[in-house]
Amino acid sequence: MKTILKYKTCYILIISSLFIASCKKDFLNLTPRDRFSDEKVWQDPVLAEKFISDIYNAFENSNSGFTEQMQASATDEAIWNHTDAFLLLNTGNITGAALGWDGTSRWWERMYKYVRFCNIAIERLTDAGKNGIGDQVVKNKLLAQAYFIRAYCYHQLLRYYGGVPIITSSYAYTEDPTTYQIKRNTYEECVNLVVKDCDEASKLLGSEKLDKGRVTALAILALKSRMLLYAASDLHDNAKLTAKVTDLSDLKDKLPLLCYMSGSQQERYKQAQAAAKAVLDAGSGYKLNLSAPVSALEGRANYKSMAMGGGSKAPGIDPAGATELLFARYYITESSSSHARDNGPNGYRNWGGNQPLGRLVDDYEMADGSKFSWSNPAQKSAPYKNRDPRFYASILYDGADWKPRDKSGYGFDPANQIQTGSYDLIVDGKLTKVSGLDTKQSSIEPHNGTWTGYYIQKFIDPDPEIVDAQGRQFVPWPYFRYTEAVFNYVEASIELGETGPARDWLNKIRFRAGMPAITATDQNTLREIYRHERRIEMAYEQQRFFDTRRWLIAAETLGRKVTIIKVDGTFKPGKSLSGNYRYDETIYDYTYTPQEFNTKEDRTWKNQLYFLPLSRDEIRKNPLLVQNPGYIE
Repeated sequence: MKTILKYKTCYILIISSLFIASCKKDFLNLTPRDRFSDEKVWQDPVLAEKFISDIYNAFENSNSGFTEQMQASATDEAIWNHTDAFLLLNTGNITGAALGWDGTSRWWERMYKYVRFCNIAIERLTDAGKNGIGDQVVKNKLLAQAYFIRAYCYHQLLRYYGGVPIITSSYAYTEDPTTYQIKRNTYEECVNLVVKDCDEASKLLGSEKLDKGRVTALAILALKSRMLLYAASDLHDNAKLTAKVTDLSDLKDKLPLLCYMSGSQQERYKQAQAAAKAVLDAGSGYKLNLSAPVSALEGRANYKSMAMGGGSKAPGIDPAGATELLFARYYITESSSSHARDNGPNGYRNWGGNQPLGRLVDDYEMADGSKFSWSNPAQKSAPYKNRDPRFYASILYDGADWKPRDKSGYGFDPANQIQTGSYDLIVDGKLTKVSGLDTKQSSIEPHNGTWTGYYIQKFIDPDPEIVDAQGRQFVPWPYFRYTEAVFNYVEASIELGETGPARDWLNKIRFRAGMPAITATDQNTLREIYRHERRIEMAYEQQRFFDTRRWLIAAETLGRKVTIIKVDGTFKPGKSLSGNYRYDETIYDYTYTPQEFNTKEDRTWKNQLYFLPLSRDEIRKNPLLVQNPGYIE
């Protein structure tokens, strides 16, 4: 009898490429033509590789930043335009029974699903009696990928929940529910597993190079670097966490699940520094060998190049930007990114989904490295001039040059500019105040208009021939890029008091962007500069959600009220314009008024949000699970 094992019982079924069947435990005395048995898959390197390929689906959906509801809208980077998906989370009302934002309810189930598939692959590939793949090099490459993906899944669970149950073997089907009941491991034990899996993946992969979109030697090192930096952070240090969070009565009893209970934080930073340095030594990054700032124009092009992965035809985009990516999700026709459609301006018939907050825009420095301030009259009168070049590659703002609109909008905007304000215009001979095409009062899809006065530009191809609302784009999502490893090294170095090397690496990043050098040497000052630089450089890359938590600064950042901008254009004395509006400083005086906006989300931080709650359904299935502090079981 040949055992055919189905999906949630013990196996993945493959149809042509690999299709997943439903959950059953049937045992059939025949060989289907559209499926492969357990024995056959692990005897055939091609089928085994297809199994591993399917496990890469762990990186789909909300794990990839190109989702309709971006993680950025759970931070001080953006606000979600449409539903109340983020309301519970951003107002501090999330619970185990009401998880809110779509991503919070799926991490646990999704990550454990792929942990199990990794466990199956590791078991079969390390058991000589259950596989017939004779080529050890092939076997090692398959194993390396399974170990890496398992490490990634556990690191994701750790980032959201703290310590979780460690499961390193596949389960056979049983009617006994206690078989699946297991306690959460300590945070330290989970970190050790991730590091161990990374080391094993590195050893197995060696210098082998796999196809584009699969794990690389540098990606494995980058994952280890990230995990060890997070582990060293204040959130996971017993003394730092308890000093900051004093209002959760059940925190003390649950500390082992959330942080280290012994050992030195400085020693953990040394491990994080060494792991980051391993990435730096093994790679080179993108244009990080500069000794002085490039021009503002080149700095903007450099940043856009990295965001495009070198994939744009737009002038000034250097295809060499792809060298920055250590591990990324690439797109083909069937699954290419709709990020531009989801987030572009409504006046271009896009959906305006995740809209930049005024606080993020305000955090972009002036081109000379000074802070932007609404208290500065000159800066307030022209807030979008002479800013950090990365601003112009990341944000669409009122008056910004952009693409030609489609035919239905072209007649209203021959200038191809973003319009998020209200403006004087002569209409039928009368002075009239008209709303911009990219507002909620627009004549084009106003329901998709901006609340904040801004739209995301980062990760949207600037090629004027691409109509964002109609076509998908082939922009890769960066899970790991070299610059993150640089930041990891900088952070660890600062915390170890090694401010000289930290400052030098920060300046390399700034020079590439066309920003002036940092001269500070004081540890506290440099720490704040570093955190600001990371916020700007890594905007919309799913870093801010975790950074604000692990630095224990969420109350001062995520808990701040939403800010927006109101733009008004009035005729200069003796000037007027009829017909179609255009941004023109010779005709208009523009005023910019920052405002708090609490109508959609009155954001509030509560300290239990440092860790997300476990789903009540998961706790019912596994009574041994302990809920995170501040939440009802």
